[in-house]
Amino acid sequence: MLPKLIKYILAETPQSQEVEISGWVKTKRDMKNLVFVEVNDGSCFAGIQCTFDRGAGLDAQTEGVLVSLTTGASVKINGKLVASPASGQAVEVAASALHVLGEAPAENTSGKTPELNVQAYPLQKKRHSFEFLREIAHLRPRTNTFGAVARLRSRMAFAIHRYFQERDFHYLHTPVITAGDCEGAGAMFQVTTLDLNAVAKNGIDYSKDFFGKKTYLTVSGQLEAETYATAISRVYTFGPTFRAENSNTVRHLAEFWMVEPEIAFAQLDDDMALAEDFLKYIFNAALNECADELKFFDAYIEKGIIENLRQVANAKFAHITYTDAVKELEKAAANNKGLFEFQPRWGCDLQSEHEKFLTEKVAGGPVIVTDYPKEIKAFYMKMNDDNKTVRAMDVLVPRLGEIIGGSQREDDLEKLTCRMKEMGLKPEDYSWYLDLRRYGTVPHAGFGLGFERLIQYVTGMANIRDVIPYPRAVGQAEF
Repeated sequence: MLPKLIKYILAETPQSQEVEISGWVKTKRDMKNLVFVEVNDGSCFAGIQCTFDRGAGLDAQTEGVLVSLTTGASVKINGKLVASPASGQAVEVAASALHVLGEAPAENTSGKTPELNVQAYPLQKKRHSFEFLREIAHLRPRTNTFGAVARLRSRMAFAIHRYFQERDFHYLHTPVITAGDCEGAGAMFQVTTLDLNAVAKNGIDYSKDFFGKKTYLTVSGQLEAETYATAISRVYTFGPTFRAENSNTVRHLAEFWMVEPEIAFAQLDDDMALAEDFLKYIFNAALNECADELKFFDAYIEKGIIENLRQVANAKFAHITYTDAVKELEKAAANNKGLFEFQPRWGCDLQSEHEKFLTEKVAGGPVIVTDYPKEIKAFYMKMNDDNKTVRAMDVLVPRLGEIIGGSQREDDLEKLTCRMKEMGLKPEDYSWYLDLRRYGTVPHAGFGLGFERLIQYVTGMANIRDVIPYPRAVGQAEF
């Protein structure tokens, strides 16, 4: 039987019942006849205090183990759950037996061979910088901050699945390896089994590669999701995606998770309504199901984050066209010459500073920007009647900027084929995708949400590399 988690033991009524505690030592205090050992198992912020009373008589083995016990060691402790006389905690364990399952030395130790040498446990009782913790990403979830991020990330993933499942969406597993580029960006990781040394000498013959053609790690599961949406009406993907962009910033990862719903018999208005409802649901889930974690992030990471989430969850999202948004930005830039690093103009891609200005100064809350110039959007987006803009939408939220990007998809075969050619794509490479417009085409739409951007927004963590267990970025593929 699995051990009972500490979060449940802390909620019990103390009646001197026997309990068994399993976890890692957070602190040890030795005070004459009493030794206090705080143990945490990661199920919640709080540890449970286990008190060893020398006056009650401890056996020599337990006494010896207590003397050498250090922070980070894994232990199993048996005792009775009693009311705690100390303030700030309702219960504690009157401990009677202690077993160390794994040591965590406070000093460097030497083994019989170099491979058995052990460095001092790096997570001692002090504050560590996030930069340092990224260097020990395999141990950082034992800290309060990264334990909280992990628990909240798990709850948010579950809430996303719950949202779509309750609304009759089907969870779709799209391929990680693909031969096509959904975004047309060209920043893709290539997949090959070819001997690169031989390739350097003899040139590339992709007919001899594993798949017989160029293949890549996917940048999006959208195109495949469209094939299933046009068969079973409502689907969503939730999986890893990859971008080989040489962006060494706090907002970019080379490997991240994407949530991508796709809905048949839907237009842009339906897509926007779904995106707004989805975000409100997820933010309310965080507020209601991760209250302890959010209190921690509000206190130690970013002040006011709880109130900000409440405001967005209760707001009516404003709507503005790209053209009107650019007019507002140009007007603001004219009145304040140093306002923006990147000067806004019609046809430019909105920068983060522009998006934040639109939410915080123009709309005073979340805003959905629609009808972007076709030149800065992907080939699959449906053209507006002006032949200049497409039925795209970006959802912008205060503090972050863009959190969701989506569009109505082009469902006209001739227009889609023409658009592909304009963007230098070969229609024959997407014949299967074009079949969706040849056979029973329907209006359909969808959007994408970067899961790490969502977690960053909910937690207030400044660097996106701190909201994914093992970040992959330029020059970073450790662990």
